[in-house]
Amino acid sequence: MKMNNMNKSFTKQLLLSVSFLFALNIVNAQTAPTPKSPAATATGTIKSGANITIKYSSPSVRDRKIWGGLVPFDSIWRAGANNATQIEVDKDVKIAGKVLTAGKYTIYMIPTEKKCTVIFSSQTGQPGMNHDGSTTFDKTKEVLRGQAAAKKSKEFKESLLYTVTGKGIVLSWENLDIILSIK
Repeated sequence: MKMNNMNKSFTKQLLLSVSFLFALNIVNAQTAPTPKSPAATATGTIKSGANITIKYSSPSVRDRKIWGGLVPFDSIWRAGANNATQIEVDKDVKIAGKVLTAGKYTIYMIPTEKKCTVIFSSQTGQPGMNHDGSTTFDKTKEVLRGQAAAKKSKEFKESLLYTVTGKGIVLSWENLDIILSIK
């Protein structure tokens, strides 16, 4: 009788363990994989008091040459991954001496080794690239262009990162910082 109770107890424990492992497998199988370029948001206030929000997808270097490689010099780039990068300002600001009125815009960039042209477009919500690999930039929707400095960064950035500072915005990725002054 004792042996029979021990067998029943062992069988129950074994079934409970197997059920637990099965349930754990189901939970792990339903966990979504981490995206290669996760969505990110940068927010901040510049010295003039304007609040800036940047919504972008943050790709990683993953052992690739970024500047002059994945992101070619002298070509229009969507300034992030996936959908085109969007910026919103809640007050009028000045970029390169020109007024950018409060609103939502898409940012495109034309990087070179020493500077970067930043383009603001009134078209928003579009994917960053067309099926043929070209950007979705529409010149007729261009609102403003400004020059940003491109400087070697102090530290390597694996993932693309936008930062809003008191002086403007900074895009940091791989070994480069792109600094756009905004007043």
